[in-house]
Amino acid sequence: MDVLSIYREAGAYHEGHFLLASGRHSPQFLQSTTVMQHPRYADVFGEALAEQVRQAGLSPDFVIGPAMGGVVLAYVTARPLGCRAIFAEKDGQGGMKLREAFELRPGETFVAVEDVLTTGGSVLKAVRAAQAHGAVPAAIACIIDRRKEPGDLEGIPVLSLERLYFETYAPDEVPAWLAERPLQEI
Repeated sequence: MDVLSIYREAGAYHEGHFLLASGRHSPQFLQSTTVMQHPRYADVFGEALAEQVRQAGLSPDFVIGPAMGGVVLAYVTARPLGCRAIFAEKDGQGGMKLREAFELRPGETFVAVEDVLTTGGSVLKAVRAAQAHGAVPAAIACIIDRRKEPGDLEGIPVLSLERLYFETYAPDEVPAWLAERPLQEI
């Protein structure tokens, strides 16, 4: 699967100067909401992530995604796995929480999903919200893993459809060629 081609086809791959949610600057940006608004693309990604989960020998009790971006992805990934799909939302204190309607049983296993994994901050907050109810993470699955160093994230295996590293810069390390471009906050 050529994930980047799908992003381009959907008009979701951008070049310029972007301030990412992580606070870092990047000359490229992938706008997953543009892709995920099209059911045909969302279903392709969900089926492919579910297949990776199965190939890893996992059969989770549920799939969780961070709201809002992970809600659709959690659903389209859980459907072919035959399990529940839930989401975690901001708790107003820098973390995430689950709604009361989502009942988790201690020991249930789950896969956390994310569209683009850059630092892992959002998906780890969703993981912690589920762990607070006694659930056990089996893996993190993402469409694109942008991390410079692949591998586990805080001891949790990471599955991805594509590894695509774009250089990012801390605010005080933005090179002159990038600083000359108009900054777009994401």
